[in-house]
Amino acid sequence: MKKASEKIKELGLILPPAPPPAGVYRPVLVVDNFLYVSGQGPVLPDENLMIGRAGDTTDKDGAKLAARQVGLTMLSTIQTHFGDIDQIKRVVKVLGMVNCTPDFQQHPYVINGFSELMADVFGKENGIGVRSAVGMMLPSNVLVEIEAMFELHR
Repeated sequence: MKKASEKIKELGLILPPAPPPAGVYRPVLVVDNFLYVSGQGPVLPDENLMIGRAGDTTDKDGAKLAARQVGLTMLSTIQTHFGDIDQIKRVVKVLGMVNCTPDFQQHPYVINGFSELMADVFGKENGIGVRSAVGMMLPSNVLVEIEAMFELHR
């Protein structure tokens, strides 16, 4: 199986700049064999955020693209604040939050954008973990926010 860093290059993925913390927290934290990543938004290569509300200004497909962009942002954050992405063994847990209208019901579909990217980078066996996908209002009208936990090779 190819290393995650090799898959990122092979897939031609463009990682945006890692965003600075928006408050008093750590972007990543290692505890024992686990890497925890704070909630990430969909940062574009020009450092702008993808904003809007699913079911209002954006449809489910636009929101799914934002979730994929969160995955790229998270990979950038891991490389910037942790270092070697090849130290990640597997995705363990994902919490996906979708900024949406009260009647929007496609939360799992939206967060698939993130999960499909992780499966592409880490392989289906190690890139898919347990997951929750919920709707809520998010800070700065960001379209999607995702936090995750990864197991490390140690």
